[in-house]
Amino acid sequence: MLKGPFLDRNFIGSSDDFKSSDIVMLGMPYDCTCSNRPGTRFAPQMIRVESVGIETYSPYFDKDITDIKFFDAGDLEFPFGNAKKALKIVEENVDCIYSNNKKVLGVGGEHLMTLAEIEAIRKYYKNLSVIQFDAHTDLRKEYLGEELTHSGVMYQIAKLIGYENIAQIGIRSGERDEFRIMQKYSTQKFSPAELTPFKDKNIFITIDLDVLDPSLMSGVGTPEAGGFGYLELIEWLKFLKGFNIVGIDIMELAPDIDTTKTSTATACKLIRECLTLL
Repeated sequence: MLKGPFLDRNFIGSSDDFKSSDIVMLGMPYDCTCSNRPGTRFAPQMIRVESVGIETYSPYFDKDITDIKFFDAGDLEFPFGNAKKALKIVEENVDCIYSNNKKVLGVGGEHLMTLAEIEAIRKYYKNLSVIQFDAHTDLRKEYLGEELTHSGVMYQIAKLIGYENIAQIGIRSGERDEFRIMQKYSTQKFSPAELTPFKDKNIFITIDLDVLDPSLMSGVGTPEAGGFGYLELIEWLKFLKGFNIVGIDIMELAPDIDTTKTSTATACKLIRECLTLL
């Protein structure tokens, strides 16, 4: 008879009971539309493995995630190359999460999968808004003739909820037309106080990890110099603590690019902080 103890492959602090959970962690390992360096499909699995190296207590939010009822559902399985089917799989599973009165914490995978989460969540929440932390605008109408790509996820989301319900933070890369769109609709925000008008909305937070500077977060598909430090991002999240946050995802880690595993460890800690917000 094996006696153990054995290391768990789930995210540290998670429950093994879906029914009693309030939050469901959902791995979305899809990266077939990545436009630069692929590998985000490996992120959810590696994040779970590396999570054993972090503490469950968040000193930033004075909360221990072992006191949070969250269930690690594992990773979805996707067909290669079929973005529409992958989106449908995510939407159906996120719909199940919200139909059971729970919230999602999505772990990608490429940013396109956020579109499917929003498709599902907007059925359950009116006045839904998206706050995007990202280096890139993600407002392309198409990329190399394809409409459904991680480069255009926010353009697709805007068609669902309107630009007036979008805030974009940390943006420092995109085409001229994309920056013109941000200027036209005033979606780009430069200080936490500018998010105050979103206080009465139901908010989904999407974090593309390339919002962080590549000196800290090199393990992403499209690194962009001039990004946030970790504590700078934490200050934005602290400001959002009192808002009505209905879901979060953390996207675009490509763990094999950063062989030091610093990027993966940072992603694990950010997931811990985000769990305290839900």
